[in-house]
Amino acid sequence: MDDGQREETWNDFRELVNMAPADLEKWLKSDDSQSAGQHQDGGESTGHASGRRIVAILRAKKGDLTDDDYRHMRKVVGYVRRHLAQRPSGDVQDSRWRYSLMNWGHDPLGG
Repeated sequence: MDDGQREETWNDFRELVNMAPADLEKWLKSDDSQSAGQHQDGGESTGHASGRRIVAILRAKKGDLTDDDYRHMRKVVGYVRRHLAQRPSGDVQDSRWRYSLMNWGHDPLGG
């Protein structure tokens, strides 16, 4: 990944991940967070695991991020964009759609 791609990824990630690390960490401890998303073999959901990784990325210094971190950031950007395009009608306050997005660091109702 070249410097231009890293910068674009950084900017997209910072734009779409609108939850502060402490808020995301608190959210990830909630029952709603842990029940949202796709679970494999009864374990942690993909989004929940991603959320923990996002907290670590948000707390890291930009210069300390690895290519693997940037790949995960691209994955987050892609997921959030796809998921936002599938917004259900009506109130999303207590929806699985919102909870899943929040696991990926994006609260569609603010943040």
